[in-house]
Amino acid sequence: MSDDPMRVREFFGVRAADWDGRFPDDGPAYAAAVAELGLRPGDAVLDAGCGTGRALPALRAAVGPSRTVVGADLTPEMLEQALGAGRGGEGGGALLLADVGRLPLRGGALDAVFAAGLVSHLADAAAGLRELARVVRPGGRLALFHPVGRAALAARHGRRPTSDDVRAEPRLRALLTGSGWRPAGYTDEDTRFLALAVREDRTGGGVRTAPA
Repeated sequence: MSDDPMRVREFFGVRAADWDGRFPDDGPAYAAAVAELGLRPGDAVLDAGCGTGRALPALRAAVGPSRTVVGADLTPEMLEQALGAGRGGEGGGALLLADVGRLPLRGGALDAVFAAGLVSHLADAAAGLRELARVVRPGGRLALFHPVGRAALAARHGRRPTSDDVRAEPRLRALLTGSGWRPAGYTDEDTRFLALAVREDRTGGGVRTAPA
């Protein structure tokens, strides 16, 4: 279920201090998901909704220290935890206090976006995905990740996954294709959720998919 930014900030703000302690074994899953994003040395990448920055070191390792790795989150307490864990600056990337729906980045500035646990917290998923598409060059890639799948996550909250979940494949596929992305992979297992997409080129005559 989507949330307005204030509710998201309040929810994560009071949980930031012990967030990593609640999920101490997720590191390898983050690193594996980053590997599937297909980053190359010299790429510029955004960790959208970076939280405590668990993906930032893996992203930095993939693109090299001379290029841009930015972690953006709207919860100051989460960014403070990222800094305290050494995941900002030289240890991971630059940290930016920002709403992913209104990024202070120029269009086409990035080669890729990694987003863990983000899409279900967007107030408007379609608008958020369009904003991510805006800041990524044609042919750039997107990874929507969660360290557990939809069924496992729903079970944590005493629910079952539903077809109106924004991460359900038919709904997510429609959202991506309507927001400037070409779906390029979908995995929903107990041990992880990962949806991949490629930024389309919609300039000129018609819609063209740029090479990944």
